[in-house]
Amino acid sequence: MPISADRFEAIDNDEGQPRPETNAARILEFLEEHAHEAFTQTEIAEASEVKRGSVGPTLVRLRERRRVDHRGRYWRIRDHDRSVDAATAHASEVAASHEEAPFEYDEWQKHAVDPRQQRE
Repeated sequence: MPISADRFEAIDNDEGQPRPETNAARILEFLEEHAHEAFTQTEIAEASEVKRGSVGPTLVRLRERRRVDHRGRYWRIRDHDRSVDAATAHASEVAASHEEAPFEYDEWQKHAVDPRQQRE
């Protein structure tokens, strides 16, 4: 069955972000909460309440999507993933704080320069 162009575009946009309540989302949530530690698959299964048989394949997919790192028997959230999440949260907080403040257009206009008048 065909899908709309909009739905097709959304597939590409959501590729790196797992849907809520999936095994991948549960595992990432656990690893993000313990970002300064690395865990075995057994520890991840017990803490995230994901079935042991599903943890391994899910971690492999997350590694392929560059969401987690793997060394020996241990897995952890990628530093880059944590940085992006922190930057996104910060940007959202800043944007929300500016929504409430009125834009001081008149104050800005006093200092604005018309580039057409500044030509050499």
